[in-house]
Amino acid sequence: MKRLAVPVAVLSTGLLAGACGSTDTATHDMSSMSSMSATPAESRAPVTSSAADHNERDIWFARMMIPHHRQALEMARLVEGRAAGGKVKELARKIEAAQDPEIRTMTGWLESWGVQVPGEGVPINHMDHDMPGMMSGEDMNKLKGLEGAAFDRAFLTMMIQHHEGAVTMAEEEQGAGVYEPARRLAGSIITSQSAEISTMRKLLK
Repeated sequence: MKRLAVPVAVLSTGLLAGACGSTDTATHDMSSMSSMSATPAESRAPVTSSAADHNERDIWFARMMIPHHRQALEMARLVEGRAAGGKVKELARKIEAAQDPEIRTMTGWLESWGVQVPGEGVPINHMDHDMPGMMSGEDMNKLKGLEGAAFDRAFLTMMIQHHEGAVTMAEEEQGAGVYEPARRLAGSIITSQSAEISTMRKLLK
């Protein structure tokens, strides 16, 4: 509310000095400001359609990639105690180290934009798009029930599919997003996860 006070004061001063603004114009401006102050988060960084530094694709990218990353972390955390191969364990640690900070980064974006952050464990279907590469509950239960070489094969197969979905989402962000930090993160995801896909395919052989 303190941040809104300055624009209101400037508006009032401009109207008095110029003596040319109509009552209708002032009412319209005040109404617009009121609509921007629905919540504290929105008043900090309201989402607008033309003047903002981000767009709907940027919002979609963050809201979809957060639960997508969370599932990757869930899969990676199953590795310890189940996997037989040291390289699979190393890969899982690498996935955790990369994706956990990325979740925090994207969460910060959504909060600054006044957009709801996806809840833990809640499936998200936004803008009529399913998240590509996501595992079903049945898939996850199957993975949890495996050990040794069978676990390694299932984990690598599933994580390749999961990474391919993340790369697809990141490519969509680079194609239509405008928020530069999101576009850079998308590029990083494409590079790192494409390399991991190549590594996992070699491990499967």
